Amino acid sequence: MSDDEAGYTFEESAYEAEDQLAPDDVAENEVELMQTDVVAAEDTEESKEQKERITTPYLTKYERAKVLGTRALQLSMNAPPMVDIEGETDAFQIALKELRMRKIPFSIRRNLPDGAYEIWSVNELIID
Repeated sequence: MSDDEAGYTFEESAYEAEDQLAPDDVAENEVELMQTDVVAAEDTEESKEQKERITTPYLTKYERAKVLGTRALQLSMNAPPMVDIEGETDAFQIALKELRMRKIPFSIRRNLPDGAYEIWSVNELIID
């Protein structure tokens, strides 16, 4: 059964036309791609700089639960505590003490509606 019998029709696509480019055209296309990559890299450097933040500086109850749970899991898997434990054996209590003393080495990524995000260190946030 041929392709025509199956109801398929083939037309010359842009991919086939690209294969037939002269070597000079290919080199020009590669240079254009390289220039756009450089521009994109400059844009990402600007976005890494912390501009004026939009979100609240308070640690939400959901973020608090996530941070404490994650840190308690790490401590239960023998991660070194960042505070003096003073005989404490409960991983959650040690994580809570680390949070109060602002010693948890985590960052929170808050996604914004436009697809952007903000990164806050747990130490920067106000904890109730």
